[in-house]
Parts: sequence; C-alpha cells; structure tokens
Amino acid sequence: MANTLLPVEERNLTPDQVEQLDRRRRRGQLFLTICLQCTIVACLVTLWAGQDWTLSPGWHHPMVYWDAIMFAAAIFFGVAGVRLRRGSTEFISY
Repeated sequence: MANTLLPVEERNLTPDQVEQLDRRRRRGQLFLTICLQCTIVACLVTLWAGQDWTLSPGWHHPMVYWDAIMFAAAIFFGVAGVRLRRGSTEFISY
C-alpha cells in the first residue's frame, strides 16, 4: 500500500531522486534557520537604527541601511526556504 502522507508525484522516485529531494529540503531548512537568525538580529538592530535615524546628520545612516538589508535578507531566505521545503510533512531539526 502506498504511503498516503507522500504527495502523488513523490511516491515512485528512484533512490537518486529521493536523495536529491532530501538535499533540497535540507537546504530549505537551512534557509529557514538563516531567516530566523536574520530576523532576530534585525529586530535587535532596530533599536540602534532608530537612534541612528534620529541623531545622525544628513544621509549617513549606516545602521538604518544595515537594518533594512537584514530584514530584506530575512524575507529572501524565508521565501526561498519555504519554496525549497515544499512537500515536506515532517519537522526537521539539526
């Protein structure tokens, strides 16, 4: 009897295809971990970014720029991680 937890397109894969699928999902989990770390750092840096935005003269706001880059990286890695992990029905913790 077929494993009904697996999507239909994954039920008849060769061992090499299963290995490639596992690598893709592990990379997705890595990207989700990086997303979480970027989000934590960006939230902490927001405190300094607000101070930098209000107190720095002119257009020189390095913490604001770094904070925006960290949030953008978190969004990028989050979307990429979810796309790579698609089809996985289990929680993987490394």
